[in-house]
Amino acid sequence: MEKGKGRGRGRGRGSAEQQPGSQRPPTTGGRPGPSSQGLPHHQQAPRHVPAGQPSTSAWGPRSQVQQQHQIRAPAPQTQVQPGGRATLREGYEASAPGPERTHSVAVAGGGDVGTMHSGRGAVRGRRPLQVILRTRPDKLATKQGTFGNSIRLKANYFKLMQTPNWCLYQYSVDFAPPEDHTGRKKYLFRQGIRGTLAGYIYDGTNMYAAQKISPDPMELHVQHEESETTYRITIKLVGDVTAGDYQYIQFFNIIMRKCMGNLNLQLVGRNFFDAKAKIGIPEHRMELWPGYVTSIRQHENAVLMCAEITHKVMRNDTVLHLLQDCIQEGRGDYRRNFVTSIVGSVVLTDYNNRTYHIDDVDFNTTPQSVFSKRDGTSISYVDYFKQRYNLVIRQLEQPMLVSRAKAREIRAGMAETVYLVPELCRMTGLTNTQRANFNLMRALADYTRVGPGPRIDKLLNFSRRLLSNEKIVEELRQWDMQLANNLVEFSGRVLPPEDILTARNGKYSGGMSADWTKFVRSSPMLHTPNMDLWYVVCPNRLTHSAKSFVQNVIKVASGMQWRLPMPKLQEIQDDRPGSYLSALESIMSSGNKPTLIMCIASNNKADRYAAIKKKCCVDRAVPTQVVLAKNLESKGVMSIATKVAIQMNCKIGGAPWTVNIPIKTMMVVGFDVCHDTNQRGQSFGAMVATLDPFCTRYFSVVTPHTNDEELSKDIAINTVKACQEYKANTGRLPELILFYRDGVGDGQLPYVYNTEVQAILKLLKESLYHDQEVKMCFVVVSKRINTRFFGPDHSNPSNPANPPPGCVVDDCVTLPERYDFFIVSQCVRQGTVSPTSYNIIYDTMGKTADQIQRITYKMTHLYYNWSGTVRVPAPCQYAHKLAFLTAQSLHREPSAELARVLYYL
Repeated sequence: MEKGKGRGRGRGRGSAEQQPGSQRPPTTGGRPGPSSQGLPHHQQAPRHVPAGQPSTSAWGPRSQVQQQHQIRAPAPQTQVQPGGRATLREGYEASAPGPERTHSVAVAGGGDVGTMHSGRGAVRGRRPLQVILRTRPDKLATKQGTFGNSIRLKANYFKLMQTPNWCLYQYSVDFAPPEDHTGRKKYLFRQGIRGTLAGYIYDGTNMYAAQKISPDPMELHVQHEESETTYRITIKLVGDVTAGDYQYIQFFNIIMRKCMGNLNLQLVGRNFFDAKAKIGIPEHRMELWPGYVTSIRQHENAVLMCAEITHKVMRNDTVLHLLQDCIQEGRGDYRRNFVTSIVGSVVLTDYNNRTYHIDDVDFNTTPQSVFSKRDGTSISYVDYFKQRYNLVIRQLEQPMLVSRAKAREIRAGMAETVYLVPELCRMTGLTNTQRANFNLMRALADYTRVGPGPRIDKLLNFSRRLLSNEKIVEELRQWDMQLANNLVEFSGRVLPPEDILTARNGKYSGGMSADWTKFVRSSPMLHTPNMDLWYVVCPNRLTHSAKSFVQNVIKVASGMQWRLPMPKLQEIQDDRPGSYLSALESIMSSGNKPTLIMCIASNNKADRYAAIKKKCCVDRAVPTQVVLAKNLESKGVMSIATKVAIQMNCKIGGAPWTVNIPIKTMMVVGFDVCHDTNQRGQSFGAMVATLDPFCTRYFSVVTPHTNDEELSKDIAINTVKACQEYKANTGRLPELILFYRDGVGDGQLPYVYNTEVQAILKLLKESLYHDQEVKMCFVVVSKRINTRFFGPDHSNPSNPANPPPGCVVDDCVTLPERYDFFIVSQCVRQGTVSPTSYNIIYDTMGKTADQIQRITYKMTHLYYNWSGTVRVPAPCQYAHKLAFLTAQSLHREPSAELARVLYYL
């Protein structure tokens, strides 16, 4: 079966195809590593920062746009917690966590959007007050629908029962002489303000306090110990921040993160985890740390805190273990295998609780290599780590890992290159091999797939921990805050099951679970093109199994009223990529171009899969079906054969089913982006658009890009191409365009509206529509959200259960400034279902909220890799599938000859 797991497939089943410098040692302050300017290979001086120095701001993780600042100067009065974070004895210093920061307002359906300033380095000096991002049109009467049956729901939100009756005061903070390093500014400010102000927030530019300071302006004089420079700090009142302002809500998040710190949790990255409650998985050298994610925002009618349980996989194996595995498996070629395995990954160093991106491996440098310290003395890495951290490096011949700082990190004062010892670097994340390990994933799922009932219990237990901790209670009382101890309850709606339409006016219900697998094999497919000539390429040792499997495919295809002829067999002597390429070239050079080629692969090695796909998607433009040998005679071979037959039909232009689409002049578009795994900085944007009123035929296009300007230009040009293809297929341009845009964070919304949406409208108007109005609805799709819904169990209403497919939520937990809604479109049998968030940022289609919600749910039924609903509309899922294939395997644009078939399934 072919490789490639579609993101957000819903049930975890889905596809029948399966995609198989200078040097200095790390220190605790800043980004450890060598400086590569002007020193020989082994003789660069490390820049020492006092041990135990905090490396990030006290309570603020990186938000989606505003990056977390790093503290560089030593802070004697700062208490260091595990993980290198600092608790401030006076006041709070943080980059605000939680929702995005933005300085602009977006109005859906028209209107101007100001320039967005975001990200580290985006704005220096004084920044304007931020405002809530608005995408809800002013003329929209209501964003709530009425169609469907009412259902009572709970969500993982706690209401802020009591809101403070004070306001925040904003102060500008200026340094003379100017200081650009945010961490140093925070430390100096903390030293100067100590004893003057009890509670404050300082983000490196502005300070917020609940009381006015006197005198105004106030001047402080602080000397930096290392540089002996005396700074004059001027604090001046700018204005106040009232209830409802962005900073007002952000203040709640900072207070809550301070409360989380009182629960004896460990901060790892952005979230808090309970190391004491860790779950050991020794057979896989891993630990699972349970944790919590919280975010406070103004929702429709109240300020709510979203609380979600999460888990962190902490691996106990080091990079040295990986190197040893590569030596055992690769023999003489272990170096190439090791570099391929480690470059691009992220490692964790326990001695300073930092993570590093690995860019290279230096086999000429070992822990015994000597470098020069700043004071001119020389020391080996072995001795350095022994003296500095009391760590003993046992393997003295291991190569060193190389991590290079990004431009913005270098500007912040970090070293350009960091050398790391593999023995001291812990692996993070899961490899593709580990993800393919059924036993490992099942062991993790036993703990991470938490059902609705246990999840609610964990959330209520978290609430009790918060409200029973004396320090937290006192902290909340000090700021006049009070949280509810129960989850919010509200009403949602459940859309009725869709009818699945097949050939010969066939029809059956998708059912309450939105799964029609049992009907597929006995129902005629909607459209089945002729398969004139097809081949099977197979290693000769798998010939017997391949023939048996092909017979099963032909049998199930016949049951779905599709006549498949016997294929021609092309045997190869081994399963090397070159053998497959030679066989494919021989087939396609024989004179008769095949309709499809099936390749039997002995395993899911990525190089073989990529070679086959490049040959047939880029060079020769022939749809291919890759089937793994293990699936040829498995227990569920008939089910696999059914999925393969459906995929083969789709790849040559067919369609197995559809649903009733009431709008017959609408083109539905999906767009997603994936990063190229070979070339850093390059991504591929894939667009898939419907070409007929039944949404069964599709046009696709992929374009590479390295920056946002290229992306916005390509997305507009490709939309015009899709409209032209629609006209060529139906005889007229689409009257309505429904555009689903995936892969967008909250902080990117103003950019998407200002550039992508406006570019699309402008080019459509100039190229195709001219005097006609372009009626388009642009919807941003978000799957990576923390919102969870809980409904009643029909067999026992007192027990919580997952909401049924078709559940729509457009009130209570939605945002008042947005035209947004949630849909639970898929059914899950394990764990808690994850809803999908839809945010309409532009709408001139003239359809009601009900109609947009219903068509969105209908489109989740049309992803042909699975006989059920998926998390996102089918064009969006197809776009991800195509972008993933291109970025992972092809690394170049596929042939335009395949643009009108679903060859990427």
